[in-house]
Amino acid sequence: MATNRDTLDRQMRAAAAAGKYELAAKYRDELRALTDADAARAAGNLYRQQPGAMGLGSSAQAVEPPPGWVPPKRPDPMTTNRSKPRRR
Repeated sequence: MATNRDTLDRQMRAAAAAGKYELAAKYRDELRALTDADAARAAGNLYRQQPGAMGLGSSAQAVEPPPGWVPPKRPDPMTTNRSKPRRR
């Protein structure tokens, strides 16, 4: 991975020296993405979204019940909204 960073850094500097600033910016962004991804992996489970996995709702985590969980039994419909009369 270090050789890839070194290569990107050399290419970025060469492109900037040649006046190809768009290409240098592209290399800079790739280098930053590599650095950020490594830092995020070291920090824990946070990481940058991968291209192709992006889109509406792709960053929302799915809520899943714990393994072995069974939904509770539904209440009897004849007992809903039945309360004792209140005293006045």
